[in-house]
Amino acid sequence: MDLSAHRAWLVRDGKVLYGPVSMLPGRKGHATPTGTFHVTSKEKLHRSREFDNAPMPNSVFFYPGDAFHTGSLKTYSHGCVHLSATSSLRFFTTLHVGDVVQVVP
Repeated sequence: MDLSAHRAWLVRDGKVLYGPVSMLPGRKGHATPTGTFHVTSKEKLHRSREFDNAPMPNSVFFYPGDAFHTGSLKTYSHGCVHLSATSSLRFFTTLHVGDVVQVVP
């Protein structure tokens, strides 16, 4: 994903499977980490223990505490990557534990 362009893609073997789609990363002071990571876990309806049990549908975790999930495309997150409901479902169903996640500034 490209944080500055607010775009994300699903790529396999160098070919775009889905996207680019709009996304919104972490806000100032809670930036989404950059680098190369791996999907560590998935949860269909995760609830944030950190933020008042807030729902995080279609969570795909790639960094401790940070995930792709359904969220507002108008409000920056606390480090996660907000996607539309349609896009988050596609990311959730396509990505598997161990898949590579690349985040560029």
